Amino acid sequence: MIKQTLFVPLAGCLLAAACSQAIAAPNPYSNFVVFGDSLNDAGQFTDTGGPAGATQRFTNRTGPVYLDGSGELRSLNSTQLLGGRLGFSPDQTAASTSAARANQGLADGNNWAVGGYRTDQILDSITTESATGERTRAGYLPTNNFRADPNALYYISGGGNDFLQGLVLNTTQANAAADRLADSVQTLQSAGAKYIVVWLLPDLGLAPAVNGTSLQASISQLSTEFNQQLVTRLAGINAEIIPLNIPLLLQETFADPARFGLATGQNLTATCFSGNGCTENAVYGINSATPDPSKLIYNDSVHPTEAGQKLIADYAYSLLAAPWELTLLPEMAHATLRAHQDELRSQWQSDWENWQAVGQWRAIVAGGGQHLDVDSQSSGASADGSGYNLNIGGSYRLNDAWRVGVAAGFYRQNLEAGSNDSDYKLNSYLATAFAQFQQNRWWADAALTGGKLDYDNLERKFDLGVSEGTEKGDTDGHLWAFSTRVGYDIAQPGSEWHLSPFISADYAKVEVDGYSENSNRSTALTFDDQTRDSKRLGVGLQGKYNFTRQTQVFGEYAHEREYEDDTQKVNIALSSLPSLDFNLQGYTPQSHLNRLSLGVSHKLTADLALRGGYTLRKDDDFTQQGLTVGVALDF
Repeated sequence: MIKQTLFVPLAGCLLAAACSQAIAAPNPYSNFVVFGDSLNDAGQFTDTGGPAGATQRFTNRTGPVYLDGSGELRSLNSTQLLGGRLGFSPDQTAASTSAARANQGLADGNNWAVGGYRTDQILDSITTESATGERTRAGYLPTNNFRADPNALYYISGGGNDFLQGLVLNTTQANAAADRLADSVQTLQSAGAKYIVVWLLPDLGLAPAVNGTSLQASISQLSTEFNQQLVTRLAGINAEIIPLNIPLLLQETFADPARFGLATGQNLTATCFSGNGCTENAVYGINSATPDPSKLIYNDSVHPTEAGQKLIADYAYSLLAAPWELTLLPEMAHATLRAHQDELRSQWQSDWENWQAVGQWRAIVAGGGQHLDVDSQSSGASADGSGYNLNIGGSYRLNDAWRVGVAAGFYRQNLEAGSNDSDYKLNSYLATAFAQFQQNRWWADAALTGGKLDYDNLERKFDLGVSEGTEKGDTDGHLWAFSTRVGYDIAQPGSEWHLSPFISADYAKVEVDGYSENSNRSTALTFDDQTRDSKRLGVGLQGKYNFTRQTQVFGEYAHEREYEDDTQKVNIALSSLPSLDFNLQGYTPQSHLNRLSLGVSHKLTADLALRGGYTLRKDDDFTQQGLTVGVALDF
């Protein structure tokens, strides 16, 4: 942020290798476009101390020597790490106005941040032109016909150079600088941008350039006032603004450096790695016996080391990835409901043409387990779940054609989701009332289900530097559903086999209450209520065969069309910045679903039967399986 010639970049080959790790990760964004100053600069300037054709970045070299002329490259900065993890290529995350890249015939990238830029220059790089001193070109909007891609992810920070260049000396000037940065966000939004990540300004009083000087207190206060004005302005912009509470993140880092793999017993705010414009750390500095930038936050007087860069990138990714996991909470409930309905249908199918006598009860008790496998989507995380259940109930035969009944089920489900296996647990308490009709080969059933949902342990996990961050919470919810089927048995009465085509209709509504994660850390989030409806029509075929008077097998296949298949969204806010909420995409329900069930029933006595069954639901990226064992007793 102070000088344009402090540091050196990575060459494209290393960048390609480092960024290739995340190609398969979810990414709902069409592009990744960055604006700002040296904190985000991906290599606008020629690396005068590096290999020919290289560009420089404002962080440490990769080591082990770390010196100019060593042939070593610069570590990736946070925007390149984040862009790579989102699946964008090194060329896409490269600098926009690099003379060195242009001289090599390389395409311009989408990172418009330039070391040394003030907030007015950041705005100019969007509206008029981008100039590095080595090259000048039209700015982002003029280059793109003054339209911003509404499906792209925009990323912006700035303000530090307004302070460091002496333009912010009082509250009025701090507010003006914040307004200029907010104007950049507003300009992008007015041109069509929808998703914008915005940094809050780090506490510059804690940077080695200022820390310990007579200016520290006033600079810290003005940094706070800058952020207050920025947050106020951002709250009035009609876009999904994802704020990064960098000041709070750094406070947590300095308070507990061991958690992030940083050095303990060292002054991390008054020392740096390179000694450039600050006091070099005696233990881990570049000229020490054990140079190690991963142990320090600052590479120089204001810029992060590789450890700080990764910490910021991981923090931003944790916010973007949260909805990919949290929108699976309603899907957990829908999976539980479907397992409950499958258990009832399996019981009804084993009873087909074999109801209890008129005026008699039939009790059922069944237990089982289920497994859920969800593949990753463009805005949905992969997940793997398992659980167990217990169902009890009974039916009463009213007359030759009608039977009614009730059932209750308890379901326990665990779901591991995302790259860090976040752990989400759900207890479901379901109750169903049903009615069945069976006469002259025609049959029908209808069921009404209600349930209470208890998400008793929601543990979101994510990378955070060298450590793993965790945020926990719990919430409740409820569901209700109605399902019905109508079919016709093509077998003759009294036959040993039955075969029946049918049509089905299902409606289900799941509501998950909003909740806040328990901590007050920078990574803690608050989620609004979620509602996920399901409306399905299906066709199917079910069959049954009596091997003996005591033993029968049965099965069913159905194909269902889901009419509520829009991508789910959840409204989120940082718990530390509740006024800046943002609505992001998550899981997309599949529009088609295939269902298969197989079962066997064996009469142990005239009144007691043992039953077992297997169910499978499958679409392109969703698989649900279940096994049950139960008994039925007439009385």
